Amino acid sequence: MSKTANINIRIEPSVKQSAEDLFGSFGISVTDAINIFLRTSIMEGGFPFIIKQSQYNTESLAAMEEARRISRDPNVPSYSSMEDLKKALLQD
Repeated sequence: MSKTANINIRIEPSVKQSAEDLFGSFGISVTDAINIFLRTSIMEGGFPFIIKQSQYNTESLAAMEEARRISRDPNVPSYSSMEDLKKALLQD
């Protein structure tokens, strides 16, 4: 009986090359890295890292960054009350 089993996967050639370069720098092969991943997954009972999606879409992330930028800009006027804001809006 064989001590190993084969797994065939399809990946983009550039991903394969990048993985070979990365793992080669550690002195291991892609096969070794996959074996490490699988064994660690089995030991931990799941993925050995957190998998999550961003809570916000690209448009929301851009809007939040814009708001941060505006809040730090000393040239952007700020108001201490809604009444002051209304007055400023009506003056323009």
